[in-house]
Amino acid sequence: MAHYLVIVESPTKVKTIKKFLGSNYTIMASAGHVRDLPKSQMGFDPENDYEPKYITIRGKGDVLAALRKEAKKADKVYLATDPDREGEAISWHLITALNLDPKKTFRITFNEITKTAVKEALKHPRQIDMDMVDAQQTRRILDRMVGYRISPLLWNKIKRGLSAGRVQSVALRIIADREAEISAFVPEEYWNLEVSLRQEGAKKAISAQFYGIGSRKVTLEDGETTEQICSALENASFMVSSVKKSERIRKAPLPFTTSTMQQEASRVLNFGTQKTMRIAQQLYEGVDIKGEGTVGLITYLRTDSTRISDEANASAAAFIGSEYGSEYLGDALKAGSGRSNAQQAPETAGQAGVGRIQDAHEAIRPSDIRRTPASVKGALTREQFRLYELIWKRFVGSRMASSRYENLQIRVTASSDREYVFTAGAARVLFEGYQTVYREPDNSEEKKNGALSGLKEGETLIFEGAEKQQRFTQPPAHFTEASLVHTLEEKGIGRPSTYAPTISTLLARHYITKESRSLYVTELGEAVNSIMKASFPEVDDVAFTANMETLLDMVAEGKMEWKSIVRNFYPDLDREVRAAEESLGKVKIADEETDIVCDKCGRNMVIKYGPHGKFLACPGFPECHNTMPFFEKAGVKCPKCGGDVVIRRSKKGRRFFGCENPECGFISWSRPSEVKCPKCGSWMAERGTKLVCQNGTCGHSMNISAQS
Repeated sequence: MAHYLVIVESPTKVKTIKKFLGSNYTIMASAGHVRDLPKSQMGFDPENDYEPKYITIRGKGDVLAALRKEAKKADKVYLATDPDREGEAISWHLITALNLDPKKTFRITFNEITKTAVKEALKHPRQIDMDMVDAQQTRRILDRMVGYRISPLLWNKIKRGLSAGRVQSVALRIIADREAEISAFVPEEYWNLEVSLRQEGAKKAISAQFYGIGSRKVTLEDGETTEQICSALENASFMVSSVKKSERIRKAPLPFTTSTMQQEASRVLNFGTQKTMRIAQQLYEGVDIKGEGTVGLITYLRTDSTRISDEANASAAAFIGSEYGSEYLGDALKAGSGRSNAQQAPETAGQAGVGRIQDAHEAIRPSDIRRTPASVKGALTREQFRLYELIWKRFVGSRMASSRYENLQIRVTASSDREYVFTAGAARVLFEGYQTVYREPDNSEEKKNGALSGLKEGETLIFEGAEKQQRFTQPPAHFTEASLVHTLEEKGIGRPSTYAPTISTLLARHYITKESRSLYVTELGEAVNSIMKASFPEVDDVAFTANMETLLDMVAEGKMEWKSIVRNFYPDLDREVRAAEESLGKVKIADEETDIVCDKCGRNMVIKYGPHGKFLACPGFPECHNTMPFFEKAGVKCPKCGGDVVIRRSKKGRRFFGCENPECGFISWSRPSEVKCPKCGSWMAERGTKLVCQNGTCGHSMNISAQS
């Protein structure tokens, strides 16, 4: 009997796949990459046309020896690593590391670890796709170029242990730019005006919002104007001027890609990107289910495709028709085509990154739709169950019919000295469609204002009162992991496999910090970002990095020779590094001495950088290990007690301003000013080029240049 060897990446997959194949198959794992560029050097030679130098990864000797021994006995060797560029590269490295015979070595891929998928893959073996390998090699070498040439500069300028990365530095810049935008934001005052109205004889009142005057939409910018309108409404007559009904369709969402799964898991489950990918990997590789053994529950988790196979669509059509009824089938499934890919354009259509969709992949979906979350709950951890349930519901919902709503829009005219217009709206569900299974967290279609349904055009209403409320515009929101992933994908930065490790690296290096769900740049991150922007504008440029992703896709598609990219990139990087080395060499890198005396040995303390920013340390180290917090003076007096305001850091590294007197308790996220508000006398704070009053009911602002 012929004997076959199947090599996968993960030991968990070995357990799952073993039960699908006969005794003449041996399943073994490489445990990831077996060869890589050496850590001690860049790993390529610019003088030899950038030829990469690969070495066996330390600790892989026993794994490779076992694989070689089994490969010699096998009649055929099947390389079954992951179905992406990284997996293709691992298979290519295995051929060299194991010295495999090309005539008996084959590459197979499967998008889900099920018996059908694995056996089907064995029927269609192929050779290594060198275009995909070259795309992975190019990314690896580009990342080495940036990391190994720029990181030493950061060590010299700031502190050892820092790093620069081709994608990571751009992600840091995006977060830092948002922080700068928030800091410079100046709130603008506006007012909401709401009236309470009632039909003759009705007990329940309706609420309507101020829209404008006559046919003109008006924004209420101050309390005086709002008060004038309120006074005019006391003697106004209210009439329903229009009643409009319309039907609104809300289409079913697309199934998950890596990016959208990470975003939704963050919003709904409060999972970080790294946690989401770790749990999804477990679901993909397989879990033990009673009566079935080890089963892969979802398809491959690293994909930017929304394509669904014909078989999966047919299975979904049968399941939905049986469980919910034929009226719940999505249009394509209802038509019986078994294919709904026509409506599945990339979610980033019209934006950077279009065309990067990997049609060899599917979207993330359950490997078997009949395996409901409830049926496997006992076999999963709580976190596995929650993510699987989210993936299952999203997929089922994506195959279902659209939701339909009836919208009701009412316009009310208040006639007084002028015609003041108010509007009210309501919506009711006509057909739930996909929302029977999957309800999006931001869905606010249904509006409860039931009393509107009885109103008729021309009807008069009784005025019961008006409520006005002062508001201020809000700054852009801080990035969360979900919104950062969305922005990276939208701008074409990185690939599905890079989002989670990029964010994890920024957090691990203490360039950013996470409080609740929001991401903030630390003092260390600000220092690194400023150097990258000043010395390496091309590497740190969003458009340039996005274009690089397009070039890598062209390599993967066989449309570009991989070395042409590195030939064009490295000389420019080399010039920028040399120029930065020269300019940074003129900066005296020394610890800044302070007049604060070490209370243990009497030396003057110096300022050093730590993981969270600056701190005071004794220069007598290692004889003296004394350290103290460093509070840099902001140069202004506390508006509460008159003491000095110092720059402090939260436990996670976020900067804020506080009084040096611990009994005072004054704190502010913005730098306070000693200038008092000319309108109300309260203290003001700097927001970009403006001073903004910190009295919540005032909101006065003025240019900083006008403070004198």
